[in-house]
Amino acid sequence: MFRFVIRSALVASMFTTGAVVAYAENPMVGGAPMYAEKNIVENAINSKDHTTLVAAVKAAGLVETLQGKGPFTVFAPTNAAFEALPAGTVDTLLKPENKDKLTTVLTCHVVAADAMSATIAEMIKDDGGEHDLKTIGGCVLKAKTDGGKIGLTDETGGTAWVTIADVKQSNGVIHVINKVLLPKG
Repeated sequence: MFRFVIRSALVASMFTTGAVVAYAENPMVGGAPMYAEKNIVENAINSKDHTTLVAAVKAAGLVETLQGKGPFTVFAPTNAAFEALPAGTVDTLLKPENKDKLTTVLTCHVVAADAMSATIAEMIKDDGGEHDLKTIGGCVLKAKTDGGKIGLTDETGGTAWVTIADVKQSNGVIHVINKVLLPKG
């Protein structure tokens, strides 16, 4: 009987531990859990820190693309990153007549690969401290590391830092960043 109780306690402990591990695999972003079985758009719409990004993705007509098979790596700027742009920039980009420019800005945050932070860091190391990431928008981001964090320098010389890495999605991965990446010109 005693062995049965011990065995039952161990099994219960394993289930409890498994639940904790499963929960840990769904990081919180913007106050919402991100689920690996959901796609990029399904997760992003739940993050209160990414409402501007979601509105921009909708305005640019990129929802269907980012719900697609992928794989995609999305460097996702927060609302604060958009707010740091010069006054009126976001409102201007969201106008229908600026859809092409908005699309370019957004697709300069997307790489056609499933690149976890360890993979990016390894590429940076292999390339001697900086690695070029070509985006689906045609931009080239310069990836580097500093103090264990990944930084991305855009074509205008601005640098965004990954603040939350490796948010796994069914069609790729999201890395939350603290600045909007901009194309040249």
